[in-house]
Amino acid sequence: MDRILLAELTRDARQTNNALAAKAGIAPSTCLARVRALRGSGVIRGFHADVDPALAGRSLQAMISVRMQGHARARLEAFMRHLAGLDGVLNVFLLGGAYDFFVHIATSGTEDLNAFVIEHLSSNPDVAYTETNLIFQHARATHWR
Repeated sequence: MDRILLAELTRDARQTNNALAAKAGIAPSTCLARVRALRGSGVIRGFHADVDPALAGRSLQAMISVRMQGHARARLEAFMRHLAGLDGVLNVFLLGGAYDFFVHIATSGTEDLNAFVIEHLSSNPDVAYTETNLIFQHARATHWR
């Protein structure tokens, strides 16, 4: 039952409880209790607006790969939180593998992207290496299975 609710909420988090209950084949009171339980347990972390960066004035998106210096390993989580709070950052992923982070950013153009990389990454002594990849298209998954 919870998987059905998650799938439906992933498709449209703004639907009414009655509509969600009907799609799941349960009573509205049961649906409300299940969704509250999913929120309370942290499975559902929140409901968010899906903003189109281009229409909001940030038409250039990039994924920046970041490798940290060996001495900075103890500060990875703090650095991740710092990056997530910066203007234009959409997502920050802490990784295992060749890179320590992927930073998904939306900017108004190449000048702002260049300034971000220099100001927040290249000038940081804890950052060993960055690689910037432009994002031409993006499709958000619309299901949860």
